[in-house]
Amino acid sequence: MTHNGSRPRTTGAGNRSKLVRSGEDFDIIIGFLAFWALVLLVATVWMEVTAQPALGWALGLLATLLALYGMIRLRRKLPARR
Repeated sequence: MTHNGSRPRTTGAGNRSKLVRSGEDFDIIIGFLAFWALVLLVATVWMEVTAQPALGWALGLLATLLALYGMIRLRRKLPARR
């Protein structure tokens, strides 16, 4: 039975790659949010043009844009990629 768990511990260069990977994870999430913000923008505009209720779509767009803004601000705090 091992006391350290199933994953080996890495030090040194392994820590640097974790920082780069976390930045890449932020990029993936930012891209995902940007895609859905674009979809919600198109849906909101379509609902407005066709005179249907668009408040829910607009609030969803607002929430997505606020999340996107927060993720971009958090991403800037990470070290630059090489």
